[in-house]
Amino acid sequence: MRITDLLGPRRILLHAQAKTKQEVLAALFQALGADGCLKDTETFRQDVLRREDQGGTAVGGAVAIPHAKSRGVSRPSLAAMTLEQGVDWGAPDGQPVRLVFLIAAPADAADLHVQVLAGLARGLMEPGFCADLLNAPDPAAFLAVLDRENAEKQGPAAGGGSYELLAVTACPMGVAHTFMAAEALERTAAEMGVRIKVETNGADGPKNVLTPAEIGAARCIIVAADRSVQTERFTGHTVLFVPVAEAVRQPERLLRRALTADIPPMAAPLEPSRALPETPPAASAGEVGQPLARMGHQAYNYLMSGINHMIPFVTGGGILLALSYFLDRANVADLTFGSGTSLSWLLGQAGNIAFDMMYPVLSGFLAMAIAGQPAFFPGAVGGYLAWAGVAPGPASTWVSSGFWGAILSGVLAGLFINGLRRLCAKWPAGLEALKTTLLYPVLGLGVMAVLVIVFLNPPLGHFNDWLYSVLESMQGGSRIALGAVLGAMMACDFGGPINKAAYLFGTVTLSAGQQSFMAAAMLGGMVPPLGVALACTFFPSRFSASQRHSSVMVYLMGFSFITEGALPYALRDPLRVIPSCMVGSALAGALSMAWGCGVPAPHGGLYVLPLATNGGWMLLALALGSAVTALLLGLLKQPVPQADVSA
Repeated sequence: MRITDLLGPRRILLHAQAKTKQEVLAALFQALGADGCLKDTETFRQDVLRREDQGGTAVGGAVAIPHAKSRGVSRPSLAAMTLEQGVDWGAPDGQPVRLVFLIAAPADAADLHVQVLAGLARGLMEPGFCADLLNAPDPAAFLAVLDRENAEKQGPAAGGGSYELLAVTACPMGVAHTFMAAEALERTAAEMGVRIKVETNGADGPKNVLTPAEIGAARCIIVAADRSVQTERFTGHTVLFVPVAEAVRQPERLLRRALTADIPPMAAPLEPSRALPETPPAASAGEVGQPLARMGHQAYNYLMSGINHMIPFVTGGGILLALSYFLDRANVADLTFGSGTSLSWLLGQAGNIAFDMMYPVLSGFLAMAIAGQPAFFPGAVGGYLAWAGVAPGPASTWVSSGFWGAILSGVLAGLFINGLRRLCAKWPAGLEALKTTLLYPVLGLGVMAVLVIVFLNPPLGHFNDWLYSVLESMQGGSRIALGAVLGAMMACDFGGPINKAAYLFGTVTLSAGQQSFMAAAMLGGMVPPLGVALACTFFPSRFSASQRHSSVMVYLMGFSFITEGALPYALRDPLRVIPSCMVGSALAGALSMAWGCGVPAPHGGLYVLPLATNGGWMLLALALGSAVTALLLGLLKQPVPQADVSA
């Protein structure tokens, strides 16, 4: 979507003299109404003001983006205003606002406002882009600046010619790395003069989706993904599979490889079906590297597919359980947990159900990533049996194999269904429905019941009991050391595999009732962005103007427990940034353990601090770890050229 398609010259108000936010909005409402974009101006005005009351829409850097979905909007549209003198908008950086975009979305426009916000955010992070808009002498020049930025980010418009390269990006969480990889590929391709289109598979679904015509005309398709994406459409085309981190860190090398390497066409899947696995066939993944590395990366993709679907259950269930506990603690002293109030009981029930579902979801989607839709049912049942602890013998011997059992049951279900599909590959087409509705479910269920109940639960259940007893018995130095290790792991690769391993350890132990490890992991993930942002504030000569301009958003990402906020800084100077972040995160994790901190929710950052055990000490550990990271960056980083500091 091109932003200029939503913005007309009569809705661009330049160098206005408004003195308050109310005057700015009134002028923009009038411009939208006069241009036929609104069918009920008053309804839209009320919806925008209601959105403003919920939270400020100033994003920092002298920019505000008020928006609303409203029944008063007749068509998706945008209005813009530049101001001679800034107005107070409650911006997070305290700066007055001089550039305002008002987004008007119909009530049934799904996530239109999110798409426009994302499109604007990419340009607004560049100081030069905002300055060019503020200095535009007329609406035509204003639109030209937007068109220029859109062309740099999106490549040629649909119908404007074929693309040399196509790309698909996806990270496990579908948040930071997905869009960082897309940005790196688009920016580098523009510098190289290469026409590229990038499809992002984020948390809110695929965007900028590749069309069949574009796929047919492209020289090569780059799939930079650490989780399953839909690849059946690329059969017979040249496809290069790489981890998403490679697109972020080495975009130029990756683009040149796609243009020059001798890459074989992607082979057809084993059994054509709408329910095929969404991962690349093994034969087409040779470009990842040697066979062992290729197998490892493919296994990681499978695992991340399951974990990516599990995380919402962990996060939602954990936070509701935490709220239930908080309400109980505030209202009762001696009653059983969950019985303090009707609300706490309701939240506790919902949270427990979500937590109980996370293992079947993990196992089911892991199996589906390996063998397609038919594997989901036996995988999910295997995950449930692993969580429930069903084992041979009397009920007193039942033991839960938990997280590890869910992973292994998903792998076994996927491998078993793949084997069945090979055995049945030559069945007549008329028997296709028999396989998917009878053979796969019945045999899958029977085999998984035997495998999990007899072979997985007994040994893995006892292993889990032993592991948790060891963790509970850890005291003093060993506990502090583990907190330091968890914190350092969270800061090692900024959302990569090591970070995810530490986070999963925290969530798994949290589901077993141990909150201290989750606290150490959460602090370890918050320190890198906060430490980097503090360094930008207190050591400005060590960072370029663009980096310092972005630090406001990095603060917010740190407060929200989004470690990836520090990644752009680490990519520019890894030898100084990564060790500095690891030291600060290790300190925060160790102090958290030493001071007995704990969090009952697996996400939320500072927003779950009121629910934490020893929350004041946890906040102090975060402050000290972030300060150490900032100080180390100030000492280790060299001053940047003066032209970059003042740019």
